[in-house]
Amino acid sequence: PSTWQAMLPELEAAQEVLGNEKATQAEVDEACDALTRGYLNLRLKPNKDLLADLINKANGLNSASYTTNTWAVVENEVIKAQAVLEDPEASVVEVKAAEKALTKALEGLELVKAGDTTAGVKTGDAVSMMYSLLGLAVASLGFYENKKRKRE
Repeated sequence: PSTWQAMLPELEAAQEVLGNEKATQAEVDEACDALTRGYLNLRLKPNKDLLADLINKANGLNSASYTTNTWAVVENEVIKAQAVLEDPEASVVEVKAAEKALTKALEGLELVKAGDTTAGVKTGDAVSMMYSLLGLAVASLGFYENKKRKRE
């Protein structure tokens, strides 16, 4: 957006010269040069789809499954990548660097080994309670049926 805004005055000046039938060759040349410089300074918006996918992938992982040190690196890179993703002025170079850094951090994740007590379920982590609740429901039904049989 900033490069487009910088070019708009040059574009407007060039349109004025174009509409002026009495413009001199020097005025035309000056407007053309200024518009060309403005055009050459334009930057295209980089494609941020891969960066967004990587951030979503990282956010979908369970931190309790990975060592604390490697997870900290991923968290740090996600914060940096999110800043680049939200920056409308981010360049292609910045986007590619964020993608590379986050990919490297994700590839560096190490799973927690069995018996490792340094990592565990933290408050707020998603834990599947489905099996526990299902077992409780089956036990309740069994208890209810048993009571019903004794009454009869």
